[in-house]
Amino acid sequence: MMDADKALELLKSGATLLLLDVPQYTLFGIDTQVFSVGPAFKGIKMIPPGVHFVFYSSSTRDGKEFSPITGFFIDAGYSQVVVRMWDQQEERLIKVPEEEEERYRQAVRSFEFDKHLGPYDLSLYADWKRLSNYVTKSTIERLEPIGGEITVTYEHGMLKNTYKSAMERVLDDQLRNSKFSSPAEKHPKRGCYYTPIPRIIKRKGIGSEQLTSLNLDKTELLETLLVKDYGGSEESLLGELQFAFIAFLMGQSLEAFMQWKSLVSLLLGCTEAPFQTRSQLFTKFIKVIYYQLKYGLQKDRSVGEAGTSALLDDSWFSSDSFLHCFCKDFFSLVQDASVVDGDLLSWTRKLKELLENSLGWEFQQKSAVDGIYFEENDEYAPVVEMLDEPSGSEPTTS
Repeated sequence: MMDADKALELLKSGATLLLLDVPQYTLFGIDTQVFSVGPAFKGIKMIPPGVHFVFYSSSTRDGKEFSPITGFFIDAGYSQVVVRMWDQQEERLIKVPEEEEERYRQAVRSFEFDKHLGPYDLSLYADWKRLSNYVTKSTIERLEPIGGEITVTYEHGMLKNTYKSAMERVLDDQLRNSKFSSPAEKHPKRGCYYTPIPRIIKRKGIGSEQLTSLNLDKTELLETLLVKDYGGSEESLLGELQFAFIAFLMGQSLEAFMQWKSLVSLLLGCTEAPFQTRSQLFTKFIKVIYYQLKYGLQKDRSVGEAGTSALLDDSWFSSDSFLHCFCKDFFSLVQDASVVDGDLLSWTRKLKELLENSLGWEFQQKSAVDGIYFEENDEYAPVVEMLDEPSGSEPTTS
């Protein structure tokens, strides 16, 4: 139970999200908290200053069917009041004119809306901080789409030529056939500005052995991206990883899942960097995905038909998934390394135990020779160049 002094302090320093005219039964969420809107609801108060993700889904009048989720990030300042109004025709939250917004801000600070504002649940704030501690205002400004809104409704046109797993294709089909889905041509392209991550490295003028090596170990690609796209900042890369996961899990964005998958595959595909130049980055990275998966795989987090658990379930993480394949090989690398950072080893063990206990995964190697195997036609199998050798010799994977 929060004492009166603490409550008053949060009332003064915390931010307020004022939401006007939101229809009853609308699904509304902030960070890890989700509500079904009641008739008196006008927003959330006592929000800790910092980065937050706001998301919502309009419903039919009986509250039984929901539209795809729309979400946006905010960087809430000390005592800031953020105002949004429901547009009934477009069924979404929109900004209000500056003069009008100032009037509403003054009304909030005079406590005129206080009885209609629900308090931010601070008992859930620690979970949110672990999911978003690398996301900053500059992360949001760099990645968010034009207009700030993240929604899968705008996305299936962007992902037409992208490789998708069976599960991703099912989701895409569900979106296309949804009664809430609008024709693709109605919406301009409004995707996030994610960093392009090459899945396969192609380079002219180098030998087949070197090309194979570059694709088996993504360390050189990681170093290039860190300098070229992240200004040398490891935290900037981790911020994008968290931004994408939040947009995927809370915002149900398929584009965000594809980016999260690309970044995870890049980092878990490095065999040299974790033990040499980037051990601290990899410790932070393993810690980030540990908390992401720990939160995402909680069984009691369902919030109904349109809830966040609708998108992240065990079928995304089956034993033949990209994550299982990469984790298995990464765990083997860490286990067999002659020298490994103590924190990296500790967090890798924690992640391994989480996946074994939550999903029942086993990480025994199929091959006692090299411990690396991939299914036939696996999109994440490394590029292996076949060298001209006498008949009967083994393929080279150097």
